[in-house]
Amino acid sequence: MAEAADFQGMSPSPARRWLRRSGALLAGVPLLAGLLQLPAASHADAVGRTSLQDASGSGSVAIALDSLSPTVPSDGDTLTVSGTVTNNGRQAVTDAHVGLRVGPELTTRSGIDSAARDSDSLQGPTGTEVGGKYVEDFAKLTPGVAEPFSISVPVDKLDLGDDGVYQFAVSLSGQTSAQPWDQVLGIQRTFLPWQPDAADTKTKTTFLWPLVSDVHMTAETGSNQQQTPVFLNDDLAKAISPGGRLDEMLSLGKNLDVTWVVDPDLLASVDAMTGSYKIQTAGGTTAGTHQAIAKQWLDELQQAVADKEVVALPFADPDLASLAHNGTSVTGSLSHLKEATDVAATTVKTVLHVTPTTDFAWPVDGAVDPSIVKVATSAGADQIIARSDSLQETGGLSYTPSAARPVGGGVTAVVADSRLSTAFQGDLSKASASTLAVQRFLAQSLALNTQTNRQRNIVVAPQRIPTTRQAQAMAEAVTDLEAGNWSQSEKLTAAAKAKPDPGATTKVPPASEYPSSLRKQELPRSAFEQIAGTQDKLDNFRVILSNESRVVTPFGRAMNREMSTSWRGRPYAAQSFRTDVDTYLTGLTGQVKLIDKSDTKLSGRSATIPVTVQNNLVQGVQHLVLRLTSNSPTRLKIGDDAYDEQPIAVSGGHSQTVKFTTTAKANGQATVTAQLYTEDGQKYGGPVSFEVKVTEFTATVMLVIGGGFLLLVLAGFRMYTQRKRAAAREAAENGPDDTAAEGGEGPENPEGPDSRLKEESGTDARADDPQQPSDPTADTAAESTDPSGAGERVDR
Repeated sequence: MAEAADFQGMSPSPARRWLRRSGALLAGVPLLAGLLQLPAASHADAVGRTSLQDASGSGSVAIALDSLSPTVPSDGDTLTVSGTVTNNGRQAVTDAHVGLRVGPELTTRSGIDSAARDSDSLQGPTGTEVGGKYVEDFAKLTPGVAEPFSISVPVDKLDLGDDGVYQFAVSLSGQTSAQPWDQVLGIQRTFLPWQPDAADTKTKTTFLWPLVSDVHMTAETGSNQQQTPVFLNDDLAKAISPGGRLDEMLSLGKNLDVTWVVDPDLLASVDAMTGSYKIQTAGGTTAGTHQAIAKQWLDELQQAVADKEVVALPFADPDLASLAHNGTSVTGSLSHLKEATDVAATTVKTVLHVTPTTDFAWPVDGAVDPSIVKVATSAGADQIIARSDSLQETGGLSYTPSAARPVGGGVTAVVADSRLSTAFQGDLSKASASTLAVQRFLAQSLALNTQTNRQRNIVVAPQRIPTTRQAQAMAEAVTDLEAGNWSQSEKLTAAAKAKPDPGATTKVPPASEYPSSLRKQELPRSAFEQIAGTQDKLDNFRVILSNESRVVTPFGRAMNREMSTSWRGRPYAAQSFRTDVDTYLTGLTGQVKLIDKSDTKLSGRSATIPVTVQNNLVQGVQHLVLRLTSNSPTRLKIGDDAYDEQPIAVSGGHSQTVKFTTTAKANGQATVTAQLYTEDGQKYGGPVSFEVKVTEFTATVMLVIGGGFLLLVLAGFRMYTQRKRAAAREAAENGPDDTAAEGGEGPENPEGPDSRLKEESGTDARADDPQQPSDPTADTAAESTDPSGAGERVDR
């Protein structure tokens, strides 16, 4: 202690100071060497991290968790995990093993979201490895080669604590030549719901099972009496065939306690396939051949929904958001929604023999705003299936409230849980992605149940048209949920009628908060304007038909299809469908038409003009009026005025010719127009115009009249000359002597009385006297024909 006191209290000697300096210098050598080596070490570490971990924090070994069974373990179970490990690095991994790790309990739903986002990151917590014999060893993992694994472990070895959701991971540990020590090179996290006993309060869960498809039928129904339907393609037959998407939806759904949500258009389309139908091709149409498959699918569906709740969407599942944002200002758009709603129940009942519920409207992705709510309820629906990422909670509740929310005006918003509803979106074609989706769904459901002791009514509304793999994952999740101890199934109508949570938000978000990504996919205003134009054509057409249902029904349903939600993301296909419907209707209306007329010539003061109406439809047409109008009434009048009109009724496949009386007022050219009208004064089809050349007295008529007059003049002259000759003969026969004495006939006057006749008449009597030698036969013929003279000849 004296030395210590001396050392602390006295100045060190020179020798001691030298030793201290020497020790400090020697100690600084390795420190300096270490400082000089820091850059090199950092570079090596960076190279190692680059080879073992990518930019996202994932390891160099990828782990695919293909199967986890049971998904919800209980006491006494053995958990089996299988999958593959793939070395994505450049170096071989040696002395590797796959192990199972149990992480901490996740007590919040947001905590589950965070863990799912970092499911393969080495930077997150890894938990404690179970270890021991519950690992699978690999001596070497060659780059690019996938190696399978399967590990089974008793659940009691996992040391799970209280009921809840635990983070569960599969990891691969090993070493590389660059870093020859044991380390985690890859990890895949998932969730392990732990509820071995029945929960004190169970969540009532409603899972919607959507039976919805794309548009398949056209407006065409063939030109025969049977009205053979025409399909866009053969995709529907593939979907309902064994292994197809809709066949899988049916096969999976019939074993689940779910609420079926069906599009009546799908049912009507499959029902149409049970009979004769055609499919559009590049060169026309071809006969469909899948009648037996369609009948079998419908038979199985009828059995599947016999004792289940069925909710019918409006026919063809109209896009409510598009209608609300772009269609309400177009006249008639809302009436199409009403028609689609009215026909829904009838269609479902006819095809499936069950009475559906039609009180629900389902906007795309459950996104709502006031205009969507207004449109959805305008057709009679008073319950709207929304989603919690649209109708978000603003009251600061510490738990997820029940689905039913009164939003005013007697309307109930049934708010589906967004986390559960979106759990099966994305690419689930790989088994690993499907397994993770199922585990995450179950974890969120259990975490929701543990939030409070209140019993709540939760609705799950997945995507409208899930893929086959998505449907399989959905079915697995619903099956596991039904087997769990914290949830019980409930119908949608019951969830909608449940007592609302007083703390839940009931305010519908404004239109400004509607997702822009969804707004970009909406049908534009021009689409609704085109639909309105087609409707106008149909209204003008239907009034002339003797059996309008043959046309109104298929075109009405086609216009419902034009508003379908299934067109989202397919603007060109939607435009093409609308154009085809309008073109086909135009073609049908054109089957009733006026036959073109060539220019016509009219002679005389009055004549008739025939106009022909042709009907190439199967059914008859009526209530039409044909009007013929003169554009120059001062030259040519139709009837008693500038125009005349007559009613028209033509049987199917026939034509009718109508004659109009015309009156010519002056010579010249006149344009005449024929136009069909409906009885309410609307023009039907296009006009037919032609020129009429009016000639009151034509050259032919003048020639005929002139010829007749000439004949009359010649006949009169002949009568006169014949009478003169008769008088001369009578004078010669009665008194020749007297004549000679009075007239001096003799040598002095050799010509006798004929000379006096010549002087009096101014003609040569010999030329007209049939007794003269110049015409020895003429008088003989005259006398033999008419002894009394030429009276009959004059008449003739």
